[in-house]
Amino acid sequence: MDANDLKFTWNEITQGVTSNVSTSDDGNTSPTMVFSVIGDSDSFVPRPWPKTVFQTALIEAAKSGGETWILYNGKKHGLSKVVREAYKNYEDIEFKTRAAKNKISDPDRHVKLVNIAGKEVSQNTSEKTTEFKTTLGEGQEFLLDFEKFVSEQDVSFFSQQMDTKMPVPIAIIVCEGDIETIAHISKALQHKLPVIIMKGSGMAADLVVDYLENKNSLRKKASILLGIRFDDTTYQELKKHLKSIDKAKDLVGVFDLERDDPLMLSNIVGETVVSCWSIESTLQSYTNEGVKIPKHDKSSFHSDVAHTEVNENTNKGSSLAWKLLRRNFVSPEEKIIYQVLEGFKESKPYVLNPKYSTPTSLPLYFYFGYQLLQELELIEECGPVLLLEALKANRCDYVRVLLDRGVNLKMINLPELYEQTVSCQKCKFKRKDCLHMQWILKQIQEKQAKKLCHEYRSMMKKRIKHGNQQNAKYIVEELSELSVSVADAATGLCRKLLRYKEYSTDEFSEKEKSPTINVNLKDTTISDILLWAIFANRKELAEICWLRGDNHLLTGLVCSAILRKLSKKASNVKEQILSIDLEEHSKLFEERCISIMDSMYQEDSQHAIDLMDDEAVVWGIHSSPLTFAYENFMYDVVAHTCSQKYINIKWYNNLAPDLVPFLQSAIRKPKNFFTAPLTKYIFNYMVFLTVLGCLEARGRSHRGYYSRMKRYLYDFWNGVDLLSYALLIVALFVRHVHQSKPFTDARRIYALSLLVMYLRFFEVFLIHRKLGPTLIMIKEMLKDLLRFLFIAVFVVLGVGIYYHTNLWPDYEAMWDGGWQNWRIWTILYYPYWQLYAEINLDHLDGSNESNCTSVTSADSSKCPREDWTVQAIAAIYMLFSNFLLVNLVIAMFSYTFERVQENSEKLWRFERYTVINDYDWRIPSPINLVFLPYRLFRYLAKHDCCSPHCKQISILEQKKKEKRKREKNEAYQRSLQKITALRNHSKL
Repeated sequence: MDANDLKFTWNEITQGVTSNVSTSDDGNTSPTMVFSVIGDSDSFVPRPWPKTVFQTALIEAAKSGGETWILYNGKKHGLSKVVREAYKNYEDIEFKTRAAKNKISDPDRHVKLVNIAGKEVSQNTSEKTTEFKTTLGEGQEFLLDFEKFVSEQDVSFFSQQMDTKMPVPIAIIVCEGDIETIAHISKALQHKLPVIIMKGSGMAADLVVDYLENKNSLRKKASILLGIRFDDTTYQELKKHLKSIDKAKDLVGVFDLERDDPLMLSNIVGETVVSCWSIESTLQSYTNEGVKIPKHDKSSFHSDVAHTEVNENTNKGSSLAWKLLRRNFVSPEEKIIYQVLEGFKESKPYVLNPKYSTPTSLPLYFYFGYQLLQELELIEECGPVLLLEALKANRCDYVRVLLDRGVNLKMINLPELYEQTVSCQKCKFKRKDCLHMQWILKQIQEKQAKKLCHEYRSMMKKRIKHGNQQNAKYIVEELSELSVSVADAATGLCRKLLRYKEYSTDEFSEKEKSPTINVNLKDTTISDILLWAIFANRKELAEICWLRGDNHLLTGLVCSAILRKLSKKASNVKEQILSIDLEEHSKLFEERCISIMDSMYQEDSQHAIDLMDDEAVVWGIHSSPLTFAYENFMYDVVAHTCSQKYINIKWYNNLAPDLVPFLQSAIRKPKNFFTAPLTKYIFNYMVFLTVLGCLEARGRSHRGYYSRMKRYLYDFWNGVDLLSYALLIVALFVRHVHQSKPFTDARRIYALSLLVMYLRFFEVFLIHRKLGPTLIMIKEMLKDLLRFLFIAVFVVLGVGIYYHTNLWPDYEAMWDGGWQNWRIWTILYYPYWQLYAEINLDHLDGSNESNCTSVTSADSSKCPREDWTVQAIAAIYMLFSNFLLVNLVIAMFSYTFERVQENSEKLWRFERYTVINDYDWRIPSPINLVFLPYRLFRYLAKHDCCSPHCKQISILEQKKKEKRKREKNEAYQRSLQKITALRNHSKL
């Protein structure tokens, strides 16, 4: 084939698909990946095959390749139609209603469909798609020559700042096909072109795969799969091509359409291309056949390698990337390497499924970029750019390796990471709401969400608008300030979501005051990347960062709580799929934490128990694992053996956890005995005075006042306390201020307050292992009863009004007399008691005149009238209420009983911790009346003292004893967490 025709076709395609794209300085617009799909033929075997799997795999692999060309024959039917439909699906999904407006040369169209047939092909209107048609060349011979020509062209994998040219990667994809297709495969392999065969598509593709697996059944398989009659010449020619293919089978990749996931094609293509390039004979063929390698480069290649060697153990120039790159330098500077790697940002890395990702998965610039940095020993200095792109593209394999090599993400890159992964690219932040993570974060705190998702985009738009007029130093400083605010905004959203106050010490405050001049050179911590992975919902990356961090138990619990809250936020906006995904991610972290607790308890039970009260700071949240789990209703963590062992130690105050030895310790260890929460609990209920007890609160929580108040009111027993206090205050008011005689109302309210206090006494049984779950069941059933009453009150009120309207149609004095005589009580009386089968037909038929004060015409409005519809409505109401409503509440009670019974131990342990945590700090009544002023004084001294020194003394005085014990074992406990986490989750 004429070389001029091949070059003309190459230039024609290059200009046609990039006519509206600004070319680089040297005019290079080569693709970063080329797929040549072959196999068009007239099938004589009516065999269907999974075309949808092939179409999905082809497009996903093309999207992963960066700037990708798909070459095909452009025929009307057969395989060409399948390829055309696949590309049309890509257009519809990618561009939606804008597909017709986005031409083939549109810069947003990263996958180009090229009709290589060399002639116009008529298509139906429904099949029209955007593609580029060549004007020269037709047939398998031309396509083969053009494929070889493409493989000899150069592409800048990184950027134009540096002469780093590599051969254009090309893969021949085979579906169906005939004998000509097999000949095409054989000749392509002779030219060292990688071939991917779609197993399961039938005909020639399956014949090649079957021959590579079993050569003895060729004659039978050939006749069955191709459906033609062979003569001796044709069969021998077929056998010759298959033998040639068998010799180069290492260059053949196989994709099973029946078994493989469509996302795996990217891996297979990348592995096959790298395998072809790795063979030494391939490198020689590139040199001999003139792939534009300058003579001085050939002669000085090994000398350059020798020049860059550091010691005898360093194999410089041995990697595939080093040998394929055309270099005009010996030892590039770090600045040049940064310019090279900046080319990554020009690509469009689609999010890959890390489950199917391998080091050689498309796009290949990750593979070659890592090799280049490894060869130049600049992996730590220049790796952050590669790490940034690996995080954005969800390439977990490269993230693990780069973090192992000590590569850290630069703080200045954090805004770009959030903007391209968490921010919604097509939704406007202020003008339009959406259902993405950006909008969910906006509902938490708009100002912080704007910094996280919108500020970087606005800054980049201003930068593009001003062009080069803006000072580069000013841009760097502005990005540095933004990166700090983005990191603070992320942690601020975290605390706002969980309703925690920011924890800061004087030492931390000094760090905040320090200048941030070189923020662009500062590295992010692994916790910053972990928090990004949580907001972006990248499960595997979140696990990788979590395993490399500190305080694994508390950090994992915080991650679980954040994800659960985000799940609820997503559910509130009816984003159910995202909500379920976030909830599953939350459960993953909770399971990991429980797994760590199990393993640590088996390894070192004492330190595992102590760790539950080990306080740490995670994203400004200061807490201990047990306290945090309790505050966020993590029942499994609170009910765990480690937690319960620590709770028992606190409950008995380090005394024997048995009643008789515990009572005996009153003589041996009186201080521990009388300060034990169990002793205070018993004494508190022995005197049966709990007044003012609930005004005290455990001082360990660092949540906001609103959250603590909400949590306080969430406790059922605190609600009973408040009700009894409110009734007591009302009774005192009625008794001494209202001065009603003979004090009937005051006496009733006093009695009601005493009744509520008796009900409050039930808490004494909550710590009992048998009676405790029963009380929890009663409490949960009360919630069901309240829901039932909420429905029943509307039904009762509606029916009662109907009764009253028709029995007493002329009654007007609804609110006469005292509140006891209001007519509303009569309206509610009959339908309410009918719920309990009190029919009262003698009152509903209008014949009972016992309530009439007079039968004169003037007072006839106070006497009932007969109305047959009242009894009819009563019959329907009795049927509805007794058969439906009452049975409904019974069914609700049954469900609640089974649910609580199934988790009775877990719920009881959680409620027990509530009591123990309360009485660890509470002073029994009425002794608390003596100590309450002292505690109030200590509280004011701690929070209102104008001297920070006094405040610091107060804090140290409160925690001094606990800190001394923890400091001895703190380093060991941190190490134990890390070792246990890595053993349980061996992901590194």
